Amino acid sequence: MSDRAHMPYTNAVIHEIQRMANVVPLNGTRVASKDIHLGGCVIPKGSTVLAILTSVLFDKNEWETPHVFNPGHFLDSNGNFVKRNAFLPFSAGKRACVGEALARMELFLFLVAMLQNFTFSAEEGVELSSEGIVGVTRTPYPFKIRATPR
Repeated sequence: MSDRAHMPYTNAVIHEIQRMANVVPLNGTRVASKDIHLGGCVIPKGSTVLAILTSVLFDKNEWETPHVFNPGHFLDSNGNFVKRNAFLPFSAGKRACVGEALARMELFLFLVAMLQNFTFSAEEGVELSSEGIVGVTRTPYPFKIRATPR
């Protein structure tokens, strides 16, 4: 894990995978605990609120190329990793995923180990898609991929 700070591009790739994957597009419901004034509107106390994380993860005002896989979203002009406020794959606030720190660590360790040991490729002539099947979670369409030991 101590290597992560010295691997900004790898860290950016992991973050961009999570942004594009958008695994939980509809966050859990919340209830407004008081009247809230937001963007000229009033959300009355007791109203059910549903945060749609997709609206943030693909916001054209937050991401230069929102519908294109681009690790540069998380890199500055010097190639250093940049944390983005609009990156919310684990939700936000008091109800954010309690396992976020562990998940981030496991994602880094798992991906790096896989990339160190295998070369990944799609079947010849097959174009993979970043589109997915949306339900309670968002899952990829079925696909086959080849992992060749290095």
